[in-house]
Amino acid sequence: MNVDPQSIISDERRQALSDAEIDRYSRHLILPDVGREGQERLKAARVLVVGTGGLGAPAALYLAAAGTGRIGLVDYDFVEASNLQRQIIHGTKDIDRPKTASAKDRIKNLNPHVDVVTHNTRLNSDNALDILGSYDAVVDGTDNFPARYLINDACVLLGIPDVYGSIFQFEGQAGVFYARKGPCLRCLFPEPPPPGLVPSCGEGGVMGVLPGIIGSIQACETVKLIVGGGAGLIGRICSVDAWTMRFSQLRFDKDPACPVCGAQATVRELIDYELFCGLKQNDEAPVDTITARELKARMDRGDPLQIIDIREPHERSMFAFPSAKAVPFGQLVRRREEFDPAVDAVFICKIGQRSVYAVRTLREAGYEGKMYNLSDGTNAWARDVDTALHQY
Repeated sequence: MNVDPQSIISDERRQALSDAEIDRYSRHLILPDVGREGQERLKAARVLVVGTGGLGAPAALYLAAAGTGRIGLVDYDFVEASNLQRQIIHGTKDIDRPKTASAKDRIKNLNPHVDVVTHNTRLNSDNALDILGSYDAVVDGTDNFPARYLINDACVLLGIPDVYGSIFQFEGQAGVFYARKGPCLRCLFPEPPPPGLVPSCGEGGVMGVLPGIIGSIQACETVKLIVGGGAGLIGRICSVDAWTMRFSQLRFDKDPACPVCGAQATVRELIDYELFCGLKQNDEAPVDTITARELKARMDRGDPLQIIDIREPHERSMFAFPSAKAVPFGQLVRRREEFDPAVDAVFICKIGQRSVYAVRTLREAGYEGKMYNLSDGTNAWARDVDTALHQY
């Protein structure tokens, strides 16, 4: 038996297995690096999965199958048909159900020995320490930077590992941020990217099987942290390009000057992560918005307008917005001379988020024309104006 005494589950916390559990986990028990002791650690472990979507779905299922004693689920969303291409913990019958309820049912069906605790809420700076503080490790299945930095900082403050994953289109990453034994997220990424630079999966798309690969790696890393032993991903990021099926890794060290886990850490409590990630502009004038119906009325009246579609080419292939000029987000500043400041400009994207950043970016670049953001983007147009088009 080679069980690491530095497992995140102490020897005193191990829980004896029932006869039924011995039968269920027999393939673990005969592994010399897991064995009975490792399985008893798994039974004692409490793991929080934040997000029951693409990453959280496979991670939660494999952690449940492995015999993790308690699995917490954090989510505030409801199951939609578009989720089912990748979020395998949910089914067609679960559409419109809370994701935590659907996920709990699936886990209990897979393994009734697992205690499932649901947290039907959005994780934030007010509740994160209370929720995460009841668990031994956290699996980050979120899809946005404020949540990732929030989870990282909370895990550092609580002294527990953050099992990280991220996906976009055909590429994914996984790693373990554990400040007690290595670097944290901020050691690798001190600051988030500028708002709007990295589209979400909802905007850019994702290959359906990719989160299964990354979520399974996250589950594997969590099991190793619990059982002890094995070469884990502390201080390493494992990357995969699923389209070419190439794996690579990046090694990185603890930053002595890290504001969260460094020797002279200055972040000793959770902060406003939307502000930190540039999603709040307290000192900036608000962005004017226009609804899909209002835009349609102005178009029907023949009002002078310039409609700027900042979606990427593959998004525009879903449907072309009428009378729009295609200028991808990354080209806005260098092509700003193509816009007429004397004519109202309406910026559109899929959900009306990148277009907000587009207006702010052009404003900062000195463009002085009147600018509007199409509220809820092309999805609103398909929902409220031209219902023959598909929301995607």
